[in-house]
Amino acid sequence: MVVNGDVRHGDPGHGAFLKACRREPVPHTPVWFMRQAGRSLPEYLKAREGVAMLEACARPDLIVEITMQPVRRYAVDAAIFFSDIMVPLKAIGVDLEIAPGVGPVIADPIRDAAGAARLRPLVPEDVPYVSEAVRGLVGELRGTPLIGFAGGPFTLASYLIEGGPSKNHDRTKAMMYGEPALWAELMDRLADITIAFLKVQVTAGASAVQVFDSWVGAVAPEDYRASVLPHTSRIFAEIEALGVPRIHFGVGTGELLGLMGEAGADVVGVDWRVPLDEAARRVGPGKALQGNLDPAILFAPWDVVERRAKDVLARGRAAEGHVFNLGHGVLPSTDPDVLARLADLVHEASAR
Repeated sequence: MVVNGDVRHGDPGHGAFLKACRREPVPHTPVWFMRQAGRSLPEYLKAREGVAMLEACARPDLIVEITMQPVRRYAVDAAIFFSDIMVPLKAIGVDLEIAPGVGPVIADPIRDAAGAARLRPLVPEDVPYVSEAVRGLVGELRGTPLIGFAGGPFTLASYLIEGGPSKNHDRTKAMMYGEPALWAELMDRLADITIAFLKVQVTAGASAVQVFDSWVGAVAPEDYRASVLPHTSRIFAEIEALGVPRIHFGVGTGELLGLMGEAGADVVGVDWRVPLDEAARRVGPGKALQGNLDPAILFAPWDVVERRAKDVLARGRAAEGHVFNLGHGVLPSTDPDVLARLADLVHEASAR
């Protein structure tokens, strides 16, 4: 809430977000929104004016400001670090840009062993601005948890192999199916980079991490088990010793939810396609769930938003822990006032 012009914080005193991730009792269902740091906020657009995405992700002052913007507006229970999944690849020398309206574009796509060999390990000195920004944010957030994040290896591999966004991931799958040794080498290197990037954020003070393997839903379950799961499992195993909750999210992953549960995260993110009670059944015991209101519902009249949000909360009770979120990121033309109302609704409707 806003008190004397102070920022809105969801519930830093009770730590509802971290408790829900750990499947502990909570005073209310915690809420945060994927892509809440920016996208729809006018103050974000102003801060980013004339600044390219990857430049913004390398400036500690902008990272802190943009990460804090939604926390000032909404009663969210966690902040998400403002960055991009391509940041660690740029930091190790991959020639890439994020083209407005397109996404990541790779100048020299990886199609062979020589290309894979160019991916060197990430060291903390490659991303000093990340450590500086996380430390600054921990001070500003005053107890609200900060979620660090990184891209999952399949999604990073797809951008690197295709040379940019892809509808069918055809070259990516061709390598996965037809050149398994090269695929394993590429995935190993990407897993190492993801682990290092997450460790930098947690070491600097992040309270939780999320791995966005956004496009892994393109993979069939048997191929996920053989060609993706070993690498994702290694990421979560390496992070476990840091003692922070680990969240695993992908889009279109309804058929993979059980396998994503096996990968080792504490929380499985669910997109809007599978109801949370069914997702709980697929994931199985011992995991919390995160999700999963369709981002497009926020464009409907408020009575529809309210009804659908309460349905998500009701179905989320089937899980051992539930973090309310959208089923994917906030859409750019979303009305910030609707998000503010939604965060308040989640707290009020779920108060224990």
